[in-house]
Amino acid sequence: MTDIRIIDKPLNIPSCIEWVMSPQSGGIDVFIGTVRSLTREKKVIRLEFEAYENMAVSEMKKIADDVLQKWPVHKILIHHRIGILQVGEVPVVIAVSAAHRAAAFDACRYTIDTLKQTVPIWKKEIFEDGEAWVAAHP
Repeated sequence: MTDIRIIDKPLNIPSCIEWVMSPQSGGIDVFIGTVRSLTREKKVIRLEFEAYENMAVSEMKKIADDVLQKWPVHKILIHHRIGILQVGEVPVVIAVSAAHRAAAFDACRYTIDTLKQTVPIWKKEIFEDGEAWVAAHP
């Protein structure tokens, strides 16, 4: 089962975790990306996320389908926020449940790494002294 969304409001972390829980799952791995206050020693004021939404959702579904083929996971959730986010806010939540922790860990890491490489979501960092579009690659 999958739950894939691009959202323009704050992400609900407890709801995301609750969605992936199931009686057959012995392990749940959750990645929560947050807006940090410093990048390359520069103070971050805010981030702005934009997406080509239809394509982004399609690519996120491909990642989830790939995960379901590669690992014995029960559920995978990928939620990404767009819009203006302040320091401390959450732009991405990935949650994966599986019978065993190893599959959940591996699938979650693969999901965030692949998302950053392939999904058309762009991030602009706003600093005290300027701004810059950031390559999404880790």
